[in-house]
Amino acid sequence: MAATVRNVVTSGVFQLDGGSWDVENNVWIVGDDNEVIVIDAAHDAARIADAIGDATVRAIVCTHAHNDHVNAAPELARRTSAPILLHPDDRVLWELTHPDRAPDGELSDGQSLSIAGTELEVLHTPGHAPGAVCLHAPDLGVVFTGDTLFHGGPGATGRSYSDYPTIVTSITRRLFELPAETVVHTGHGEDTTIGAEQAGSRDWERP
Repeated sequence: MAATVRNVVTSGVFQLDGGSWDVENNVWIVGDDNEVIVIDAAHDAARIADAIGDATVRAIVCTHAHNDHVNAAPELARRTSAPILLHPDDRVLWELTHPDRAPDGELSDGQSLSIAGTELEVLHTPGHAPGAVCLHAPDLGVVFTGDTLFHGGPGATGRSYSDYPTIVTSITRRLFELPAETVVHTGHGEDTTIGAEQAGSRDWERP
């Protein structure tokens, strides 16, 4: 059975710099009936586990470590015995949410994650967060962008550990090099495509 992509939307609170915001997050499950990886275990470990069913979870991958993307990761790891993987540059953010529980492994630029016969390439795309990554699955024609790229442009950069020129550079040099028809599965909200966002980028403020 070929790998497929499933989406679970969970709700909770994003907290940073003393503020809090109600949010809905996209949790992505990639794999088949036998094995999956989970991208961004947000808010509700029980609901994510129900969606996974009997499949073995090979990894819980964090696109970045803002609390709304990782707050359910330790509990999901406990339920599934899966390792939590995070880029080391985001440990500073991870420790704001989980000071007593380290990730189990590190993500690195160019790393390949294999699941159900499908390869996902890790792209380090700092800007929204220093250790932000995207996951490109060329065989599926998709890229999982976390909060780096949305329908309508780059992720937010107005809070600690973020930088607008850096995120624009990440998007233009890494994501806009992907095929234009690549579907963008985002951390919040609706899908888009690389081509659509590249066309819209003409209106972005340039660093």
